[in-house]
Amino acid sequence: MSLILSLETASSVCSVALHDEGIIKASSHLFISQSASSKLAVMVDELLKRCDLKPSQLHAVAVSEGPGSYTGLRIGVATAKGLCYALNIPLIAVNTLESLVQKIATQFSDEVILCPMLDARRMEVYCLLANNKGDVLEPTQAKVIDESSFADLLLKSKIVFFGNGAAKCKELITSSNAIFLSDIVPSAEEIGELAFKKFHAEQFEDLADVEPFYLKYFLIKKPKSAL
Repeated sequence: MSLILSLETASSVCSVALHDEGIIKASSHLFISQSASSKLAVMVDELLKRCDLKPSQLHAVAVSEGPGSYTGLRIGVATAKGLCYALNIPLIAVNTLESLVQKIATQFSDEVILCPMLDARRMEVYCLLANNKGDVLEPTQAKVIDESSFADLLLKSKIVFFGNGAAKCKELITSSNAIFLSDIVPSAEEIGELAFKKFHAEQFEDLADVEPFYLKYFLIKKPKSAL
């Protein structure tokens, strides 16, 4: 038996989900930007109560590790670690972009390449390439998008672009083989599905060392002093 609580805080949508043997039991989503800091713990508590469960009945906690919002990732990972320490259960980390692939993979055929994109400001995105089976073809990377982006692949393959970083790329990636989907956001439901596979493979994180997968670190510049 595996009762897994999943947390997703990498985007503007904060969500939690509960899976029993990989089957969704319940989930909750809050479509309010920067809500994780004040609402995540409340959402977890309410979800468990709705399912008539106690925290002590959980077998693992899964968290969206990133890339994504710096603040959101810190909150999600810190909350997950706290629960795992308190309950003495394992922590499972799931790549946020891979969870986006999981969300839409079954909608497309083998010939299509999937490219989830998360906004990284200006014309940069966090992205990867995968097939519809979830196999990663190109790993997670930070990529500046211009007119030549993915040009070679688009000559021979259809690529589906989705996620909150995709819309701003539509004017630059104009190939007829480019497909853009809107309103696809990360969710704890897909985090839980992927976490179930990791649970049975015992792919757990070291609680002492685990950190969010920022991909790029946020640099804070000190203001120049006036002369």
